[in-house]
Amino acid sequence: MLMSVEAPASRLDSLKWLVVVALLAAAVIGNSYFSNESLLYRVLAIVALAAVAGFVALQTAKGHAFWSLVKGSRTEIRKVVWPTRQETVQTTLIVVAFVLVVALILWGLDSFLGWLVSLVIG
Repeated sequence: MLMSVEAPASRLDSLKWLVVVALLAAAVIGNSYFSNESLLYRVLAIVALAAVAGFVALQTAKGHAFWSLVKGSRTEIRKVVWPTRQETVQTTLIVVAFVLVVALILWGLDSFLGWLVSLVIG
């Protein structure tokens, strides 16, 4: 299923992106400037500025396209047939067993090469 959403690019999109960059820069600079304040307040301010920047970014043409992609992805995730618990456990055990076998092979190879080098350099 091909979803193509082409939102017309507004002339104000570049101004909106400039506002997004300014908000994020204000968050970074403000965090440094207010370094003596409580970490909780600084984190809350950064989260608030990031949320506002995200809201402004979603108002652009690319933001609308991104949001359409997110909605389409959620729809596709609902269509996925997820493995059962038994399939997941069996696959995990196979992977763990394979990793152990490869680890033993690599350990043996390392031991052999170490023994070989010790014979050569005496």
